[in-house]
Amino acid sequence: MSRIASNPVVVPKGVEVTLRGQEITVKGTKGSLAWQVHADVEVAQVEGELTFAARSASKAARALSGTTRALVNNMVRGVSEGFEKRLELQGVGYRAQVQGKKLTMQLGFSHPVVYELPDGVEAQTPSQTEIVISGVDNQLVGQVSAEIRAFRPPEPYKGKGVRYLGERVRRKEAKKK
Repeated sequence: MSRIASNPVVVPKGVEVTLRGQEITVKGTKGSLAWQVHADVEVAQVEGELTFAARSASKAARALSGTTRALVNNMVRGVSEGFEKRLELQGVGYRAQVQGKKLTMQLGFSHPVVYELPDGVEAQTPSQTEIVISGVDNQLVGQVSAEIRAFRPPEPYKGKGVRYLGERVRRKEAKKK
């Protein structure tokens, strides 16, 4: 059995988990998420805890049980606390602002970059050079952050670009004459 799958997921107060066949639905104060569990994984709910077990002894089933446990744990954390990623813009004239569901960024191009935020994700700009992406789905928050960073990833010579907060960029020495 997977060592990760052997740890149960504790369901906090205010979070409701519904098992209907192989579909699991998690509802909380921040929203709700639903996911289809693989047929090789058995999910059981006992007294506010979710346990996961492989239905067969195959290596793939054991691996899936641990993956399922991690994904369901992220669902429970997402609907109760939510997830957020912080991005920072570094460069002269680099700035961002949010207008409804659109994030408009000046990234040194001849035109502004406009990014349409998907449903379930919110963005805020506490300052012109900082972007906060938040939502209940960890995968979606990470995907949106990666797509925004991909517009202008940090370059190694001056360090200009969009980076995650606290990300270290290895700098290169300039070419010598």
